[in-house]
Amino acid sequence: MKATKESLSPTRVKLTVEVPFDDLKPSLDATYKKLSRQIRVSGFRPGKVPPRILDQRLGRSTILDEALQEALPQFYSEAVEAEDVDVLSRPEVDVTEFAEGSPIVFTAEVDVRPQLALPEADSVKITVDKIEVTDEQIDTQLGSMRERFAVLTPVERPVATGDYVSLDLSATVDGEPVEDATATGMSYEVGSGNLIEGIDEALIGASEGDSRTFDTELLAGDRQGQTAQVTAVVRGVKEKELPALDDDFATTASEFDTLDELKADLRQRLEQTRKYEQVNQAREKLLEQLIESVDVPVPDSVLESEIEAREHRLGHDLERYGVDRETYLKTLEQEPEEFDAQVRESATKAIKSQFILDTVVRAESVGIDQGELMEQIVMLAQRSGVAPEQYAQQLAGGNGAGLTALMSDIMRNKALLHLLRQATVVDDDDNAVTLELPERPDPADLEAFEDDGHDHDHDHDHEGHDHEGHDH
Repeated sequence: MKATKESLSPTRVKLTVEVPFDDLKPSLDATYKKLSRQIRVSGFRPGKVPPRILDQRLGRSTILDEALQEALPQFYSEAVEAEDVDVLSRPEVDVTEFAEGSPIVFTAEVDVRPQLALPEADSVKITVDKIEVTDEQIDTQLGSMRERFAVLTPVERPVATGDYVSLDLSATVDGEPVEDATATGMSYEVGSGNLIEGIDEALIGASEGDSRTFDTELLAGDRQGQTAQVTAVVRGVKEKELPALDDDFATTASEFDTLDELKADLRQRLEQTRKYEQVNQAREKLLEQLIESVDVPVPDSVLESEIEAREHRLGHDLERYGVDRETYLKTLEQEPEEFDAQVRESATKAIKSQFILDTVVRAESVGIDQGELMEQIVMLAQRSGVAPEQYAQQLAGGNGAGLTALMSDIMRNKALLHLLRQATVVDDDDNAVTLELPERPDPADLEAFEDDGHDHDHDHDHEGHDHEGHDH
């Protein structure tokens, strides 16, 4: 086999491959064997039809074409390996010369991973927020704890914001009752905004036994988008009493004996949280800085594939929650064009991040051992609530695409940790910051390249030498 590589752009190459005709023999023999089983010829048992009879029935050229179709994926893979082509998409193959006894010549155009020139890691400087825990933040934490130990006490007065009311709800549209829009004895915190639009305004000032009717738009169900008349009957009103903030509260709400000890623990926990946030901020800023400073071309095929995968995941999530796309965009207060542009921008950044970190993986020979991989699988399985063996089997399905994607993400995160260790990190006051970096990537960090919070069920390598749909 002879193969030459021509660069068409930073992300696309053209392979010209010449294969001796004799290299087609294994595929030709296999094709004859397969056709011998499929074609019924009088006087011959299935699988025993000789090649010359098949040539007469089907035509030699037809059989040669089928044999070539079977052989092309292998020929293409050998050329890719010989020329060290880092493919990202399916190839567009064109057979230019194919005659019996003569060398087979074909071309293959394919998108490839770009070669990037990255700055020296120790030349990168990142500014992160300084760690600062204020008394106000401690008070907020204590307030949340007091809320958990609050007691609801019945009151005989009009409803105010923050009260808990017991409600009977019903709804009609044009006088017709709305199914599944009835509730009895529902408990609701007035002012929380967790029920339906308009109810808080309707309830404030009402007393026990009062009935309030208001209009609201239905956001789900068969009558989605229609205006309903909702009636709320107040069956009871309770106010929330918070416990006193003292040593007794500290003993009740924690393992500490005094309020001062509880406050010290809260401060320490908040500081640790800020350190974790500092690492995440450094990760994001480092990638943003590299994306802005490095020319990272993105092939259209890769970008469109990523966008399609994100749209598929979003559609799956919306279907699971019974929400259509239009309603979802309304909750985001975005127009379709604005949302689509945001998805495209996010997908582009994610792909550029992958390309940058893949470059570091190769340059630094970042790898992953079996122990590391199993450790990640076990932790991810625990988060998914399945047995590690079952999770590993799921990853191995589909030609191991899930496992390959997981390994790639682990190595990318290791590469990112390497960059963070080399970079200069300072806070807002330009003081040096020592990040508390983990020795190994946390499973939560594996989602860094699958942002937007969607489910991440696709191959982030954009690889896999798929030879279906070649154009000959």
